[in-house]
Amino acid sequence: METLRPTVELLKALAHPVRLRILALLREGELCVCEVAEVLGLASSTVSEHLTDLRRSGLVREWKVGRWVHVALADEAQARPVLEALWPLMATAEPALARDRAQAHSLRCQTCQPESCPQLAPSSH
Repeated sequence: METLRPTVELLKALAHPVRLRILALLREGELCVCEVAEVLGLASSTVSEHLTDLRRSGLVREWKVGRWVHVALADEAQARPVLEALWPLMATAEPALARDRAQAHSLRCQTCQPESCPQLAPSSH
């Protein structure tokens, strides 16, 4: 049954409301962990624990920008079908998730240092 372990880990990662809210937030694009924490009203360490579960399951990816950690939905082929199947299942929570997304949009790079945010960096074009 060892071959089922990745599927079990994936389903476990989806089985928590905070992790579902994180995935819904990231559907709009990448965020800094501090922005996710602010929207969810949780400590960054708690959010990081949830993100670790999501990263291990292959649903999110993360990278450092200076001292800030940014996260986004994974673009691996095995994550796409799971995420596409998830969105309709979360439709009943859409009003609350829309509030989360609106708050995240208003915070974009205000929580961390704006000068270190690649989204606000001057374009080299």
